[in-house]
Amino acid sequence: AGPTTMRLSSLLALLRPALPLILGLSLGCSLSLLRVSWIQGEGEDPCVEAVGEPGGLQNPDSRIGLDQSDEEFKPRIVPYYRDPNKPYKKVLRTRYIQTELGSRERLLVAVLTSRATLSTLAVAVNRTVAHHFPRLLYFTGQRGARAPAGMQVVSHGDERPAWLMSETLRHLHTHFGADYDWFFIMQDDTYVQAPRLAALAGHLSINQDLYLGRAEEFIGAGEQARYCHGGFGYLLSRSLLLRLRPHLDGCRGDILSARPDEWLGRCLIDSLGIGCVSQHQGQQYRSFELAKNRDPEKEGSSAFLSAFAVHPVSEGTLMYRLHKRFSTLELEQTYSEIEQLQAQIRNLTVLTPEGEAGLSWPVGLPAPFTPRSRFEVLGWDYFTEQHTFSCADGAPKCPLQGASRADVGDAVETALEQLNRRYQPRLRFQKQRLLNGYRRFDPARGMEYTLDLLLEAVTQRGHRRALARRVSLLRPLSRVEILPMPYVTEATRVQLVLPLLVAEAALAPAFLEAFAASVLEPREHVLLTLLLVYGPQEGGRGALDPFLGVKAAVAELERRYPGTRLAWLAVRAEAPSQVRLMDVVSKKHPVDTLFFLTTVWTRPGPEVLNRCRMNAISGWQAFFPVHFQEFHPALAPQKSPPGAGPDPPSPPGADPARGAPGGGRFDRQASAEGCFYNADYLAARARLAAELAGQEEEEALEGLEVMDVFLRFSGLHLFRAVEPGLVQKFSLRDCSPRLSEELYHRCRLSNLEGLAGRAQLAMALFEQEQGNST
Repeated sequence: AGPTTMRLSSLLALLRPALPLILGLSLGCSLSLLRVSWIQGEGEDPCVEAVGEPGGLQNPDSRIGLDQSDEEFKPRIVPYYRDPNKPYKKVLRTRYIQTELGSRERLLVAVLTSRATLSTLAVAVNRTVAHHFPRLLYFTGQRGARAPAGMQVVSHGDERPAWLMSETLRHLHTHFGADYDWFFIMQDDTYVQAPRLAALAGHLSINQDLYLGRAEEFIGAGEQARYCHGGFGYLLSRSLLLRLRPHLDGCRGDILSARPDEWLGRCLIDSLGIGCVSQHQGQQYRSFELAKNRDPEKEGSSAFLSAFAVHPVSEGTLMYRLHKRFSTLELEQTYSEIEQLQAQIRNLTVLTPEGEAGLSWPVGLPAPFTPRSRFEVLGWDYFTEQHTFSCADGAPKCPLQGASRADVGDAVETALEQLNRRYQPRLRFQKQRLLNGYRRFDPARGMEYTLDLLLEAVTQRGHRRALARRVSLLRPLSRVEILPMPYVTEATRVQLVLPLLVAEAALAPAFLEAFAASVLEPREHVLLTLLLVYGPQEGGRGALDPFLGVKAAVAELERRYPGTRLAWLAVRAEAPSQVRLMDVVSKKHPVDTLFFLTTVWTRPGPEVLNRCRMNAISGWQAFFPVHFQEFHPALAPQKSPPGAGPDPPSPPGADPARGAPGGGRFDRQASAEGCFYNADYLAARARLAAELAGQEEEEALEGLEVMDVFLRFSGLHLFRAVEPGLVQKFSLRDCSPRLSEELYHRCRLSNLEGLAGRAQLAMALFEQEQGNST
C-alpha cells in the first residue's frame, strides 16, 4: 500500500495545477448540454404548436423573418444612374444637421413691455440676459414702436392686458411653436438669473403639459385653482402652448381681467384644467420679492441667493446692480469649485504611474504641447511695454498697440495682483517696469506668458527694496462656442467678372473653354461678364479689333449652349486699374450681386464657386482666395528625367489632364481673385471717396487693388485662405509702375518667388556654373 499511495500522491501533485481547468471544462460542458435540452423542449410547447393552425403563422421561423431560400444572402451594390433626358436638379442640403433632424432649441424668452419702459427697463433686461438665450423677444401694445438697437420688438397695436397676452401667445405659437421646447414669459420689471433658468429648462422633460412659476391663489377660488404670478415669470411647455392655441379666442371673449397673468391662469384652468405649480420633477422654481429701497449688495438671505427671478425692479440702475451682485456670486462659486477640483486632482495624481511628475501647471489644464520634430516647435514672441519684435509684415520691430498692447497690460496687472494676494500683508509689490516679456499661443492650452518684472517690495515696517522676478501666466482657452454668422446658402448666383487687357486676348479662348467645361456643362448658377479693356489707340475706326477672336469665342459658346448669355463690356483706358474697372461693372448690376473677380489664368470649378458663396457674406465678410501657382516649366520640368524615379506629386486641386507639374506654391502676394457683394463694394468705395477727395483720390485709385479698398475703407472681415481648387499655370505678371510702392513690391516678389523652389534654383545655378567652367 505504501508505494501505491506514494504514486497516487505524486499523480495528484502533478494534476493539482490543472484541476481548476478540468473543473471549468466539465462545468461548461454540463451547462451547454442543459441549455440545448431547454431549447429543444421549447419546440414541444403546445402554445407554440397552436401558432401553426389556420389563421396563424405557418412556420415558426417566419416570426423572426428568416429566409427559407437555399441561397445565401449577399449585399448588392446599386449603381447611381441619372436619366440624361431629365433636367439636372441640384440637391441643396441644409446648413445645419439639426434642421434636417427636426431638432429644436431649448428656450425662448418673451418679455412684456410698455410704451413707458421700452427704452429703460426693457433695454436693461436686454443688456443683462440677452446673451444667455438663443432668442429674446419684446412684446408691446404700442403701435409702431421704435425698437432700440439690438432688440427685436413685436408691436400688437393694443395695450389691453388680455389682448396683449393673447396676441403674444398667438405670435409664439405661429412663428416659434415648431422651433422651441420651452417658452418663458416675463415682465420688463423682473430680473432673471439667466444661467439658472437655462439649467432649469434643461432638467425638465419636454413631453408633458407644464405651467411652472410662482403659484398664487385666485381671490375667492379653491386651493387647486392657481395662476403663476407674471412679475416673477413662468414657463410654458411647447405641448401646453399647442393645446392652448384653439382656446385663445374664446378665453379673450369670456374672461375679464385687468392682469395678463391672471387672465392666462383662468384660461388654462377653464379650458384645459391645468393650474400653476411651483415644483415639478424635483425642480423648485425659486423667486424673491425685493423690498422697496433695498440694497442688493446687503441682501444675503438664502431665498435671495438661490432665486431664479427677482421682482419688482423699479429702474434700470437697480437691474444692473442686481446683475453685478449675482455675477459676483456666480464668479465666487466658480472659483471655489475650481479650487476644490484642483485639490482633488493633486490628491489623485499621487496614485497615478507618473506620480507628482505628471501634474501639469496650472492644475486641471492640459499639459503644454510636446513637439515631435523641430518643425512643430512653438516659438515665443518677445515684447516690451512699447514694442513687439514679431510683426505681421516681417519687420524686426514695430510698436505695441491696439489689442496686443491691452493684452500685455492685462497680463502685467494680473501678475502684480497675484503677487500681492500671495505675499500680503508681509510684502506689498509695486511695478517699476517690464524688463522682458515673452508669449506664445499653445493650441492645447491657450496664451502663455513669461514676464521679467522689476518690482519694488515694501515691508510692513516701510522698508523698500528693488527686486527682479520672473513670473509665468496662462490665459486658458475658454469654452468653444459657435460664432453667430449670417446665413448663407449654395444657391446664390455668382457673377464672374473677367477684366481682359489687349495683351491677354490670346489667352481668353482657353479660359472660355475651361469655363464651359466646369460651369456651363454642369449648369452651375453662374453668369460671366467680360470687361474688354482697349488702349487709347486700339480698336478705333478702321483699325483691327484686338478682341475679335474673344467675341467669336463668346458667340460660339452661346451657340453650343442654348439659353446661355455671356455679356461683355468695352472700356477704353490709358492706365487701367482694378478699382476703376470694378467701378464700371458695379454700376451695371444690382446691389445684391455676388461678384467673383477673376483673371484670365483662373479656372473656377464647382467647389471653388461653392466656397465663394459660403465665405462671402453680405455686410459681414469678403473672401480673397490664395491660388496655387505652378513654377516655371524650364526650371521645374513637368516630366522627370529617365531613371530619376517617379514624377513628383501633383499640387492640391491640380487637373490630371493638364499633365504632372513640376511643383508650385500658394501665391500669397497675389490678390487679383476675390468674392464680395456689390453692396459691400459700393459702401467701401463711398467711404474711400469721402476720405480722399480730388487729386488724392485719383492717385489712390491708380495704386490700389480691390482687396486694399476692403482692407482700408471697409469694416468687413477680410478672409484670406489658400484655395487648392485654383491652380494656375506659370505666368509673369505685368507690374505697372503706376502702382503704389507696396503693390509694386508685392507684384515683383510674386514673379520672383514663382520661378521655382530653392532647390530647383540652386540646381539651375549649379548647372550654369558647371557649363561656364567647361
